[in-house]
Amino acid sequence: MRRREFLAALGGGITVLLVDDDIFAQESGRGGNRQVSQEVSAWLHIGEDGIVTAYTGKVEVGQNARTSLTAAVAEELRVPIASVRFVMGDTDLTPYDGGTVGSQTSPRMFPQIRNAAATAREMLLDLAARKWNVDRATLTVANGKVTSGSHTAGFGELTQGQKLVRTIPSSAPVAPPAQWKVAGTSVPKVAGREIVTGAHKYPYDIVRPGMLHGKVLYPPQFGAKLASLDKSAAEAMPGVKVVHEVLASPRAGFGADVVGVVAPDPETASKALAALRAEWTPGPAQTSSKEVHAYFKQNASGPATNAGLTAYTIAYIAHVPLEPRAAVAEWSGGKLTVWTGTQRPFGVRSELAEQFKLPDDSVRVIMPDTGSGYGGKHNGDAAIEAAILAKAAGQPVKRNWTREEEMTWAYYRPGALVEVGGKANPDGTIAGWEHHNYNGGSAALNTPYKVSGAREQVHQTRTPLRQGSYRCLAGTGNNFARECYMDELARSIDMDPLEFRLKNSSNDDRLVAVMQAAAERFGWKNRKKTPGRGFGMAAGFEKGGHVATFAEVSVTAGVVKVLRVVEAFECGAVINPEHLRNQIEGAVAMGLGGALFERVDFADGKIATNRLARYRVPRFADMPVIETVLVDRKDLAPVGAGECPIMGVAPAVGNAIFDATGQRVRSLPMGPLLQTA
Repeated sequence: MRRREFLAALGGGITVLLVDDDIFAQESGRGGNRQVSQEVSAWLHIGEDGIVTAYTGKVEVGQNARTSLTAAVAEELRVPIASVRFVMGDTDLTPYDGGTVGSQTSPRMFPQIRNAAATAREMLLDLAARKWNVDRATLTVANGKVTSGSHTAGFGELTQGQKLVRTIPSSAPVAPPAQWKVAGTSVPKVAGREIVTGAHKYPYDIVRPGMLHGKVLYPPQFGAKLASLDKSAAEAMPGVKVVHEVLASPRAGFGADVVGVVAPDPETASKALAALRAEWTPGPAQTSSKEVHAYFKQNASGPATNAGLTAYTIAYIAHVPLEPRAAVAEWSGGKLTVWTGTQRPFGVRSELAEQFKLPDDSVRVIMPDTGSGYGGKHNGDAAIEAAILAKAAGQPVKRNWTREEEMTWAYYRPGALVEVGGKANPDGTIAGWEHHNYNGGSAALNTPYKVSGAREQVHQTRTPLRQGSYRCLAGTGNNFARECYMDELARSIDMDPLEFRLKNSSNDDRLVAVMQAAAERFGWKNRKKTPGRGFGMAAGFEKGGHVATFAEVSVTAGVVKVLRVVEAFECGAVINPEHLRNQIEGAVAMGLGGALFERVDFADGKIATNRLARYRVPRFADMPVIETVLVDRKDLAPVGAGECPIMGVAPAVGNAIFDATGQRVRSLPMGPLLQTA
């Protein structure tokens, strides 16, 4: 169904159009920098029944974007939350979008939706003034109605099925944050009841008429190539079809051969996959997780760093989403439709169109709200597999990855070698600073502290594993190295770590504010040292957010227990206080995994930590008391909160471990190193 058909089905009404070329420029692949045409840029529709349908290419992966954007519509259009419906991440119905990436929903989409709703409100006022022949200044808008004296009309009555198109001006009359009535409050999660009762359908749950189930055969190690295939035993099974496609453009990390099976049910598909007899040519020798950090520096481009810097190592880690990758593909009349969990529906559409040599408008990607992503669901791996199998089978095919497949064949957060160095003057000022990241990336690379002549570089190098986006990208590793070394500098001149940071943050009042707020809640000045217990802190900024994290830990026989974490966060004007607290608490929990437990172990082209029994994630017993402090800056535009809060956890815990033990651990994760020391 095309957008115009969808609007017709809604019964006509107001369509508000907005063009913003810059917002969609981040997507990689075909069409990444294209302009947004008027034809696909409808953001709001007001039906004759008064229901408001809003559209966004952003997707819901548990971060509550649906709720915050619904609040934006309700705020500016002045309608009840219950009368707003959102269509998200459907490439046939929603505006083109570069993806739900980079914490960009709040700073980009929230104002866009507000502007669209405010413009629609003004159009409704124009309609009412003409309808009643009254002075526009006498009109008020509330509860989905326009009123003037004895006249009252609902939005649907005013539109009467008309379709009005208008380009939204940059000066749309939106309410400033200090005047928000809906935004800025803890609006309950939209569709929360369906989620907690199990009624919500995730990509794993999608069912289509006549649907088959697919499995894919992967090589025994990275880089191995298919030498021969005996499929006779599998093909002899009732209802089983074996598919073998050789791709003109091999998928990164997978090779050119796609070998799979389709069957009427998952159990038969698994048996058919096991019945395939394949011979493989081994891939080239590769490094292991034990030698990978030296490998990064040996294979780096550009000049080497100066001698005498302090090295920190960051392990590869897996995303471990609640829901592994999943897709259902269906071909009909030359058009491909795929339901899949992805943060980039338009990016996956481009991948599919490229794979099958189709125009973009012959591919539709629909993203049901999915079970988390953390930056790990940017690509269309499962979607491509499902589409290949469905095309060969001539029926819809579901391709759900197993946990083992997710933890082996998905991409990882990059491992990194980080080297830092600096000097503190006796008065507490920083005299010099140098920071180099090998392989990890540039997120949070630049110091937030006042330093003249800082040298900060990212060094490109080879990677033995497939790698990609992860919550806060390289921010966790870069901030870990910097904030641990900041403590070392403070101790070198016998200065309190908080005082040292405050002294060097005179150029950033927002950073000062979160450090002071967190320190006060934590009771930093009144902390009391006892054997086996320690206190640490860290601060930083990324994606427009400012964070300060304080931690208390105990260390017994090399085992770390994080007892308490206080985190202050400032992301401009707060859109939803309760959901922001949830984001921060989730980031702290996830950050503990990378700080203490999580790492991908690999050797000989194979992943050893390919299931949760072998890959340690935080458990309920690991959770500390978490206290959040929201620094609400209504004078500043909202920025994203999904990434920045995670990056203070590891350095705060690392500094607390040193405070408790005198042992400085410079590798993530820290837990195994303490236990073997």
